Amino acid sequence: MFPGAPLITLVGALLMMGILFLALRWTFGTGRNQPAPLVHDPDDTTGDGLLEEVSRVPTEAAAQILRARLGRAGIRATIGRVDRAYRLLVFHDDLVPARIVVSRGAIE
Repeated sequence: MFPGAPLITLVGALLMMGILFLALRWTFGTGRNQPAPLVHDPDDTTGDGLLEEVSRVPTEAAAQILRARLGRAGIRATIGRVDRAYRLLVFHDDLVPARIVVSRGAIE
């Protein structure tokens, strides 16, 4: 063995740890270009987040029928319950088409 072997081993180990650190940082690092997580809006009194109410009906069966009608039209919807009524909720972008689909049954 030559006299500088422990120093070379130490430098080699530190170099490998640095390379491993950089590779893991590149792979699993928190990119600053990623969107920030959604924060609860304190002004939203309903707590529905991104969903908006399309209709409110008295029974669960009526809510299921309206949800199925929206599904056939390609609009995602969910049912929420408040007091004794059932609320049909959709995303804001689907609000106008959903109101048209829901009201179409009342006209026919």
